[in-house]
Amino acid sequence: MRESSFPADRELGLRYYASDTDGIGGKLRTVPADFSVEEIPLPGHGGADGTYLICRLAKTNWELHHAVKEIAKRLRISHRRISWAGTKDKNAVTTQLISLYNVAPEEIAEFRLKDITLEVVGRSNAALSLGGLQGNRFNIVIRDACPVDLEIRVASVSAVAAMALPNYFGLQRFGVIRPLTHRIGENILHADYEQAVVTYVGEAFPGEPEEIRKVRTAFLESREPAAALRVLPPQMSFERSMLHYLHVHPGDYAGALRQLPPRLLSMFVSAFQSYLFNCALSRRLENGYTLIDPVPGDRLLFANGRTDTVTERNIPAVLLHLERKRCSIALFMPGSGGVDGQQLNPTMRQILTDKGITAVDFRQASRFVSTAFDGAWRPISLSTTVAYEVIGTTVRLRFTLPPGHYATTVCREFMKTDPITMV
Repeated sequence: MRESSFPADRELGLRYYASDTDGIGGKLRTVPADFSVEEIPLPGHGGADGTYLICRLAKTNWELHHAVKEIAKRLRISHRRISWAGTKDKNAVTTQLISLYNVAPEEIAEFRLKDITLEVVGRSNAALSLGGLQGNRFNIVIRDACPVDLEIRVASVSAVAAMALPNYFGLQRFGVIRPLTHRIGENILHADYEQAVVTYVGEAFPGEPEEIRKVRTAFLESREPAAALRVLPPQMSFERSMLHYLHVHPGDYAGALRQLPPRLLSMFVSAFQSYLFNCALSRRLENGYTLIDPVPGDRLLFANGRTDTVTERNIPAVLLHLERKRCSIALFMPGSGGVDGQQLNPTMRQILTDKGITAVDFRQASRFVSTAFDGAWRPISLSTTVAYEVIGTTVRLRFTLPPGHYATTVCREFMKTDPITMV
């Protein structure tokens, strides 16, 4: 294990690597095709009947929410009629299923949008829902890696990945160019809607074009929506929607936030839950515990959702269960039902205390966003078989991950570089 020295990692709770091997460096996503993601759907989608049309969405270099909004515009339907099982990367080539309520196949046949294709798969009686997939296949290219002992280092990290890596929520969970979704979620939990809007619209990041950074900074200083609306480009539709609302309804920051799609709004609070998990996992590693060795008080998550507690007496049985992959050591991500309960370990409880977050805050956020934030168990480690190929200073990685696991979490173990090179 070794500690990351990069501020972006530490800001998001991504403080440790599982492997001690020196990173290979390099650049991820030189072109979108270097990061290919293929969703593995659950069986049963794509029948002959149902009010939901199931389509295979293939996109290149599109953020999913913006892609859905453009698809809805061209089909002349509300974006709320489109659902999906997993949120894929922007700077990538991705393939996944989406469901569209009450849309005819003929409408899809006439659909045209640059770098996006839709293919009808079938019909279903139910919309797709987040997490409703088997997993994702990744085919990833890292270019310009350090040539010194490159294949040896790749092989070494691959061996560690087959055992256990920290199951962090990756950088894209918090925003690739602007990793701040967790901060907006924290604002919503504290009912500080003004700060949430100001952060979303006004916080500038180095990876953005200079003219956009200037507009954001000007709004951050002036809080004048009309001035920002005059210069914000049309493609920044979410920011424009919020600012237009504020221009018409001065001071109603809660209403401005509600101009965002419900799924995006709920992702802010979910991102804060993810941040809490990352921080708690890093503190576990900081305290000298491993990803695979259970200690009394650890909680176990079984495949059927059942949980159990590790004790001195049951450790031999627990080790056998872990070896046979019947369960995983897990942490509870708190929500409206779990902040004050027994699910939380002392570390997570202390983090919440430091942040001033209670179950009441999650309940009011649930009402505001109209989404339940009940909390959930998440394994602290992931393991995957990585097939690799090294040609010169180029490394290709192929692996599969379950839903909710992040390919960048795997890639960062190999690269051990500034996260900005992974976006």
